[in-house]
Amino acid sequence: MQVHMESETYVFGPYKIDPREVFYSTGLSYALVNLRPVVPGHILRSFDNMSYLLLACLLAHRVVDLSADELSDLWLTAQQIGHQLESYHKASSLTFNVQDGPQAGQTVPHVHIHILPRKTGDFEKNDEIYDAIDLKEKELKQKLDLDIERKDRTMEEKCEEASEYRKLFYRED
Repeated sequence: MQVHMESETYVFGPYKIDPREVFYSTGLSYALVNLRPVVPGHILRSFDNMSYLLLACLLAHRVVDLSADELSDLWLTAQQIGHQLESYHKASSLTFNVQDGPQAGQTVPHVHIHILPRKTGDFEKNDEIYDAIDLKEKELKQKLDLDIERKDRTMEEKCEEASEYRKLFYRED
């Protein structure tokens, strides 16, 4: 299977996503590496880093806006990506996080799932990961520098990570 993601156009809320940041895509959703990851392997799964991965849907703002097919694709893809990343990062668990609406902490008006490979001791208290996600979201929205340890990654760093993850899902021809 040949990967043609670099010719695709991706949008995450009001932001244009460089296709080199995307490492997996279906007809309804895509996965990309994150600008300011919380733990290694943290991605976003979106519907149409230490790494942080995000999985996003293509167009919907809220979960209620998704069709049954879109919702199914989003979560089945999250399951597949989570499985591969848990193994890749030698993690023992996964955190899937959805913030649906502004009062739930959603800072980008776009349905997305945070996928975070977890290891023993990555946070002193297990649920502190949600505070870390909230802080990261607020920092991006307000451009605050509250967490000096976590800096924005360069496009080169994000593309390199996405290229590594892409190998987990697509073989080169």
